[in-house]
Amino acid sequence: MMTRRLVLTNESARHPLRRSLPPPVVAHAGSNDDSDWKLFLLSFAAFFTCFYTLIF
Repeated sequence: MMTRRLVLTNESARHPLRRSLPPPVVAHAGSNDDSDWKLFLLSFAAFFTCFYTLIF
């Protein structure tokens, strides 16, 4: 039977530099519910500004 040593690094990272980094943090999806509205308003404002600039 093969015994595994305790590994505290990310085993999917095979490069030595990536092994030394801490594991990636998974963001909670429900923490920022208004991000869709912010993106929509930002996109709308950018489109309106570009369209308005091209007309005049």
